[in-house]
Amino acid sequence: MIKRILTTAALAAAALALSACADQPQDLNASGTKQDKAPYQGVGTSQYAQDGWKAGDRNSWEQQLKARAQYGQNDYTRMANP
Repeated sequence: MIKRILTTAALAAAALALSACADQPQDLNASGTKQDKAPYQGVGTSQYAQDGWKAGDRNSWEQQLKARAQYGQNDYTRMANP
């Protein structure tokens, strides 16, 4: 009787453990790649867009990234100019 209970419990535990192997793929499309626009294209009108950046203008995008890296994320320049 105990042997049968232990065998049943072991089989149930094995079935539960193997059920995690049946995860379905979560692809976004048939090829499995996400089709995004270039980052400088923007997402339309946003309250989070930086002033001076024009959506779709790659040069403007690159200039904004350079400015943010230099003045907003560079601790040496932030601490030197309190």
